[in-house]
Amino acid sequence: MVPGSSPGGPTNFLKINYYHIWCDLLETQKAKEFCQAITDYYEHLREKKLIEGYKITRRKLGFGPNEIGEFHITMDVKDLVQLEQTFQSVAKPDEKTARLHGNVYSRVKNFRSGLFRDYPDVF
Repeated sequence: MVPGSSPGGPTNFLKINYYHIWCDLLETQKAKEFCQAITDYYEHLREKKLIEGYKITRRKLGFGPNEIGEFHITMDVKDLVQLEQTFQSVAKPDEKTARLHGNVYSRVKNFRSGLFRDYPDVF
């Protein structure tokens, strides 16, 4: 569970932004390898304090719109500053970040993304 959240929803303690990724795999029989690649990459980003957490989910029983893909990955960040730092890390990566990102990105097709936040905002 994300810090500041509860089973009933987020608390006022910590608001999170969620970068969502939806995709399909180039080779559907390699789903476990894909999930391991995501885990390796996102744990690396978390160790570098570039993300707070992540979650990998897969559509079950084909239920859901085809347009969003079979896999749904959520990356949790504190704010847009942290998200920008993450994007900069990928745009100008060190050797390890480049290798880990390539190991994920080379496996996907039909990539889609979106940015969401906890709501309502606290002012």
